[in-house]
Amino acid sequence: MGRRVIVVVAGVLTAGSALADWTGQAEAGLVIASGNTETETLNGKLRLQNETDSWKHRLGANGLYASDEIATTAKRWEVFGESEHSFGPKTFWFGAARYEQDEFSGFEYQATGSTGVGRRFIDTEPTQFSGTLGVGYKFFETPDVFDAAGLLVEQGGENDELIFRGTLDLEHQFTETTRLVNKLTAESGADNTFVRNDASLQVKINAVLALAVGYSVRHNTDPPEGFKETDTLTTVNLVYELK
Repeated sequence: MGRRVIVVVAGVLTAGSALADWTGQAEAGLVIASGNTETETLNGKLRLQNETDSWKHRLGANGLYASDEIATTAKRWEVFGESEHSFGPKTFWFGAARYEQDEFSGFEYQATGSTGVGRRFIDTEPTQFSGTLGVGYKFFETPDVFDAAGLLVEQGGENDELIFRGTLDLEHQFTETTRLVNKLTAESGADNTFVRNDASLQVKINAVLALAVGYSVRHNTDPPEGFKETDTLTTVNLVYELK
């Protein structure tokens, strides 16, 4: 059910902009260690954006994979889309959707669709700061959880709930080559509140390449039994500007 909802909403978000030009960024980082320990870590991000007089569309994807000599330790991917329609220089409507699979969060998947209003608090050449507030619906699935003896501790299953969604987005250009990007997202429902903050400092190498240092915090207030509430991720990625 959740997957079908995301496909439908994503189609709506991108409708009307298929013929327009898109810009964005693609970034990736890879770490491989061998010798006394064998580890591999790969993460990637894709951001696309299209903007007209009154409409703004965003599409993106994230992926993370990590393993050591024993087993896979992280495996997560996410796709998302968002559209904004401006009613004036500062106020806009938004519609958003995301779908995520993360084998190590305790959730088989989390899928949300939401809509609401937003406000551009600061919109200058060096600084853009905006926020949104809205409502939506979340679909998620949790697995069965067993103890060490193989006894069922918590039964999983598919669930859905009404959520309230809020975001804060900040971009600040310190110099011609250095930029800070921070995005805070919160999705709050009766069963769980999901909060994520992604911060990235980007330094340009040339016209199309940059080096990005990122720090991401993900928090679920009520994860399934046996799973931690908070995950953090530090990345050093090469960024390619798509023009």
